[in-house]
Amino acid sequence: MNTVEVTYKDDYAIVQMNRGKVNAINFEMVQELRDVFHALEENTDMKGVILTGQPHYFSAGLDLIELFQYDKDQIRDFFTSFGALYLELVQFTKPFISAISGHSPAGGCVLAVTSDNRYMADGDRYVIGLNEVAVNIQISQNLTEVYAFWMGEGLASRYILEGKLLTGKEALKAGLVDELVPLENVLERAEKQMKLYMSADQEILINTKRKLRKHLLDKLDLKAENSLKEASELWWKPEIRAKMKDYVESFSSKKK
Repeated sequence: MNTVEVTYKDDYAIVQMNRGKVNAINFEMVQELRDVFHALEENTDMKGVILTGQPHYFSAGLDLIELFQYDKDQIRDFFTSFGALYLELVQFTKPFISAISGHSPAGGCVLAVTSDNRYMADGDRYVIGLNEVAVNIQISQNLTEVYAFWMGEGLASRYILEGKLLTGKEALKAGLVDELVPLENVLERAEKQMKLYMSADQEILINTKRKLRKHLLDKLDLKAENSLKEASELWWKPEIRAKMKDYVESFSSKKK
C-alpha cells in the first residue's frame, strides 16, 4: 500500500495514514482505507483498530489540488467511494479509536467522528472541525447527523453553518474530542483505552456498541451512491470551480 501502513499488535491494529506531510485524502487513500478496514472487520484475530496520522497532521482533508484535476467520472467515483468509506467506518462493529496527531479539518474530521473515541494532540496550533461550507464543498446529511451525535444538534448546526474550525480546547468543551494529550503521547493514550476495551467480553462490547449507535444509524442513508451525490454535482458549479481554481493556484505557488 502507498498511503496507509498497518501495525498489528496482539489483538488490535494501528492504521497510520502516510501520504506525505499532511495526509491529504485522494482516491487512492480512500480505496486503501476501505480495503484495510474491510480486512480488519473480517479478521477475527483483530478485535479493535486505532487510526492515526503523521506528527502534526492527522489529515489536512481532501487533496483539493489533485481533485481539481479529476474529470466528472473521477469526481463522481471519488465522492461515492469517500461516502462509502465514511458509512463503513460509522458501521465498523469493533472498538475504533482515533489518535489525532495534529490538524484534522474537513476530511480529517470526517474520518475522526466515525470512531468511538478521539484523543487529540494538545496545542493551540491544531484545529479540527467540519469547515466544508467555508471551502465550498457540499456537506452530506449523513455527516451532519454524526456531528450532532457527538456535539448536540444546536452546537453542530451553528458550527457547520459557520464552517468553524475548533481548537483542541474548544473541541474538548464541545464534546468532539475525549481528551487532549501531548503530541508524543497521543498514540499511547489511544492504546491505553484500546487495551481497556480488549479486557472486556468482546461479544458484549460489540453488542453494546451496536445498541448505542442504533438510533444514529437509523437516521442515515446507507446507500453510498446517495451520500455525497450533491457534492459531486455541485463541484462543477462555475462559481465554485472559479474559487477552487484560485485556491489551488494560491496553494501551489506557496509550495514553490
